[in-house]
Amino acid sequence: MVLTASCGLGAAVHTAVIPQEQLVGTWTSPSGTSVSFAKDHTFTGTGFGKVEALARCAHPEALSTGRWAFYSSRGDGGIPAPDETATRGNDLRLSFAEEPSCTVWVYLYGDFGDARDPAMCPTTDPDDGCPSGGYLKHEEPAHRGLGAAGGREGVGR
Repeated sequence: MVLTASCGLGAAVHTAVIPQEQLVGTWTSPSGTSVSFAKDHTFTGTGFGKVEALARCAHPEALSTGRWAFYSSRGDGGIPAPDETATRGNDLRLSFAEEPSCTVWVYLYGDFGDARDPAMCPTTDPDDGCPSGGYLKHEEPAHRGLGAAGGREGVGR
């Protein structure tokens, strides 16, 4: 299990397993990054130049489209690898059409593993936590049946 802590969080934040249906849609961060995930494993986005984990890419500010996949341990002796047939997961990979060698690992977090209102963090190391303003939250939390008062306060908002 992946555990991360960050200043300002009132509770421990643990990895959360979410289904593909919950991932699909638009996720945004306070720093201005926005990513829209489609069921066909494509994504579009803006603000990738603000994502610290993409700093090693040649032109992160020019990135806007690509493919996503949950990591799965089904093949290759149990070694986790991106797998577009996986329908749920606690981490995923984004690979960018504009720069194929540029990929980022994204962890899905929830309060004590709660997947009802997860956050995601593009990172190079989940043990380092997410930089301030780096968490992305789904723009439509009410679709999970939580209503206006059912979400977590303070994480990525």
